[in-house]
Amino acid sequence: MVVHQMGGSDKDKAKVVQTLLFVSGLNTLLHSFFGTRLPSVIGGSYAFLIPVTSIIHSKKYTLIQNPEQRFLETMREIQGALILTSCFQMIFGFLGLWRNIVRLFSPLSMVPLITFTGLGLYHLGFPLIAKCVEVGLPQLIIIIFISQYLSRFIKLKRPICDRFALLFSVAIVWLYAEILTWSGAYNNSKNSSCRTDSSGLISGASWFYVPFPFQWGPPSFAGGIFAAIFASFVASVESTGSFLAAARYGSATPVPPSVISRGIGWMGVGTLINALFGSVTGSTAIVENAGLLALTKAGSRRVVQISSLFMIFFSVLGKFGAIFASIPSPIMAASYCMFFGYVSSAGLGYLQFCNLNSFRTKLLLGLSFFIGISLPQYFRDHYLNSRNDDPMHNIHAGWFNDIMCVIFTSNATVGAVVAVVLDCTLPHGTDEKERKDNGSYWWDKFMHYNKDIRNDEFYKLPGQLNRYFPPF
Repeated sequence: MVVHQMGGSDKDKAKVVQTLLFVSGLNTLLHSFFGTRLPSVIGGSYAFLIPVTSIIHSKKYTLIQNPEQRFLETMREIQGALILTSCFQMIFGFLGLWRNIVRLFSPLSMVPLITFTGLGLYHLGFPLIAKCVEVGLPQLIIIIFISQYLSRFIKLKRPICDRFALLFSVAIVWLYAEILTWSGAYNNSKNSSCRTDSSGLISGASWFYVPFPFQWGPPSFAGGIFAAIFASFVASVESTGSFLAAARYGSATPVPPSVISRGIGWMGVGTLINALFGSVTGSTAIVENAGLLALTKAGSRRVVQISSLFMIFFSVLGKFGAIFASIPSPIMAASYCMFFGYVSSAGLGYLQFCNLNSFRTKLLLGLSFFIGISLPQYFRDHYLNSRNDDPMHNIHAGWFNDIMCVIFTSNATVGAVVAVVLDCTLPHGTDEKERKDNGSYWWDKFMHYNKDIRNDEFYKLPGQLNRYFPPF
């Protein structure tokens, strides 16, 4: 999306996609061994789009006439910002600072965090399906039918329908879209979202290409750093929600705060790897993967590790990876409707630990949900849809506007902050009553790693590493 704005060609776009796929596979593999060890996929974060876009539209780069030179200079500054940002994430994660933040969460304040981790990505659902309804809507119908209804008519010994619903539905609808494209149904249409050959990746990708560090040249440390640091904070908040949902659907014990902090530290390592290879954005735990765990009911770490090897393999064989990357966005958007819905419901599941008859609970939930939807919508209307508008009113410092927009366009971050502040400050009756209202009474045993002997089964580091890096 941003490569052409940077001045890059289809060939550059294909290299960036290959690089992002390569580092995503590498980061996922590292995270499955040394991070939270959950079956989570680590990929690019949308939170970094605002600082990246700000760098792209800075005056010093818009004045460069040569598109290729503008692309290289912009990419190098993005790399520099991500390198410094990764240090912030690693410090917060490995020093245990994020652990202290996570311990502020009760089951009640986790509800808006996890729910908005999925629900906050609503703009990637039906708004993208609507760009090509004749392709997106069949995908939504078919994936629901295969995963939920087909098993009633076809009796199988193994759960084939739900585990392979995504593969079967994407293959069917993708073939249908290919037929429409080949038949010339969209030759006179300006809508490229329906076409399977509109991305330019297949023609731009090489047959064999191995991404390597500093492939775009040495990084420059000029600007965009502060907004990128806050983007890493937002990515960490959203990843925390994704980790909690992945543990829920992966049949693991609730993730101890020390394990989440370790995962955030390795996400900083992932952002550093992204920066060194030049993949435009920082790292985060992919939300749709947590929804896929719910759909397939296959919460296996081994499956994710094998998948990461396939990601690396297809990134090196450029043409093959480009074929999969050229799937029309409405097809994926239809799948997101299920995945994000599952993640949202994982957050609502934490209400079972709370007292829903308490007016304190009602106020916290209602206000955090309303502000979590309303405030990000204001910033989207005044910033993302019109970059010339000033959402902060007469504060004309671009870097400050970027920081505010990075934070306040994230539904999960806004909802979680409101919930935690209210949960920690609202007056209550007896301590025991308040702890039962927000679920802390039942949740305390999950706050420390050693209080649950089952944690070693899911989160213990390989070999003897737990002895040298003990969780708390």
